[in-house]
This record gives sequence, structure tokens and C-alpha cells, in this order.
Amino acid sequence: MAARPAALNPLHTMPITTTPNQPLGGNTMPRFAGPGTMMRLPAATSPEGLDAAFIGVPLDIGTSNRPGARFGPRQIRAESALLRPYNMATGAAPFDRLNVADLGDVPINTYSLEKSIDIVSTFYDSVLAAGCAPLTLGGDHTIALPILRAVARKHGPVALVHVDAHADVNDDMFGERIAHGTPFRRAVEEGLLACDKVWQIGLRGTGYAADDFDWPREQGFTVVQAHEVWYQSLAPLMAQVRERIGPTQPVYISFDIDGIDPSFAGGTGTPEIGGLTVPQALEIVRGCRGLNVVGADLVEVSPPYDTSGNTALLGANLLYEMLCVLPGVPFR
Repeated sequence: MAARPAALNPLHTMPITTTPNQPLGGNTMPRFAGPGTMMRLPAATSPEGLDAAFIGVPLDIGTSNRPGARFGPRQIRAESALLRPYNMATGAAPFDRLNVADLGDVPINTYSLEKSIDIVSTFYDSVLAAGCAPLTLGGDHTIALPILRAVARKHGPVALVHVDAHADVNDDMFGERIAHGTPFRRAVEEGLLACDKVWQIGLRGTGYAADDFDWPREQGFTVVQAHEVWYQSLAPLMAQVRERIGPTQPVYISFDIDGIDPSFAGGTGTPEIGGLTVPQALEIVRGCRGLNVVGADLVEVSPPYDTSGNTALLGANLLYEMLCVLPGVPFR
């Protein structure tokens, strides 16, 4: 029996069709109803046949201040019900060509950070082996390390566009070498990054020492502190990023929502004043168009501190924008 088109399938399970999956439209099912997947896309149990997939990593046992990011994937998915297929600002039409689904959540071990890291890395190995680009709903920033391990096994050392209030290059936290403040120190040590093609944007706040941001610079990172770009468009900065990285180098985007000022995105674990604006965040992600983006994450959304839902809504929109800059997306 022939499968119904995805847009007519109220259960919206994976349809048997040669056309790309489509988000369930608001005129087919009310936006407050239907499946709880990202953008109400079909749920998939395998990455086979997918060009990209949204994946939740509900882990927050690496966080150091306010918890709750374990609930981030669920809330981001809930807020994503408002998203539509076409990007009216850029003309991106990802669902015209890419086959995208929601792969659900990685079954982390909430009692063991060490075991969870291995679980996440193994899960992403299988996703990348299928030729599927992972778009991750965090979860605290610890998850960037196991994802980068898998990405580097597939693509070699990657360029990195890292948006954050914090550099996340601590050598340890309370003596622990794996935590949400250490992933990029470990990534450098393990050879996962093309360090001369790493950009850290939005860093700010108080520090433990005057040279807290010097270590990443010494590795070759380009550090752009938030105050350096107050009141400015980031389009010129992103032109520099594209020129430095080039069109063929594999690139990973890691976006901590606390890179955005807490007046826009207060539902996060470690807020810092004086951050980037929402238009600047959009400029950063949209400015990655033309790069060879092989994966991305959006981390540190903490719904218990996001009473309006606006932080998760912003996270959902940024993940959609990341989808829009993947290679192969047509523009209309």
C-alpha cells in the first residue's frame, strides 16, 4: 500500500517516500498539538537515508551553577512547533532538498558523566557514518567534547565557530577534567580542532585571572570579546571567518545560549551581562553560509529558569538557522 504524503499523515511517522520529509504544517495540525519532535518532523530510529538530523542530548551533570539543561531538548522541541519550512530572510529552503528527521534523544547515563561521554560519542559515530549531519539540542556544554571526538574521527580536525560567554578552556573544575567548562581545552589536547581556524565570539564577564582568555589565543584561536562588538553588525566579522576558514575545511558550530545577553535569553545556567543581541546571533549563524558545516549544537538552555519560553524559542530558531546553512541547501 502506498504511503500517504508526509503533510497528510496526522501521526507523522517516517513516511515511505522519495521526497524529503516535511515539518507538519500549522494548517494540517494546530501548533499546540501533534508530535513533540523538532519542528514536528518525522521521528526516525536510524540515520540511514538522512542528510541531517536533530538529536537531543539531555545531559546537565557537567554543569557548575544552575542546573536544568537536561530539560532543554524537550522544551526546544516544544517551542519549535512555531517554525515553518522556508527562511523568509535568507531564502533558504532546506526541506526542498535535504531529508531531515528527529532522531530523538541519546540515552545518556544520568548517574555517570564518564559513561555518558562514551555513550554520546558512540551514538554520533553511527550518525556520521551514515553521512548524516547532526544538529544537537543540549544539554550542557560538556556534550561538545564527545561530539567533536566523533566528528574528528569522521572529518579530521575541524574548524570551529564557538559562540559563548565563556571560553570553556579550563584545565579542570574541582579537579575534574571533564565538565562544561573544559571541552575545548580537551579538544585542543586531543587534536580535534584546526586551531588556527577556531573563532570564539561573545566572551565576557569576570575572570579568575587577568589572562583567562590568553590561553585560547596562544593556541591560535581568534577571540572576539562581546564588548568589542557592542552596537555593531557582525556581518563584517563573519566575512573574515569565511575567508580564514575557506569553503572546503570541515566546520563545526557550537553555540552556547549564554553567549546571548540574558535580557534576551535568561533561561540558562551561567548568565553573564553585556552579551550579544539576537540579531547578532542570527548574523553569526547566517554568516556561516558557504562554509562546509558538518554539524552544530545549541546548548545550555535551562527551562526551569526560562519562565516565558523565550530562551528555548531562540534556541529552536538558531537550530533552524544552522540547518539552513548546511551544504546543499537551496536558496530561493
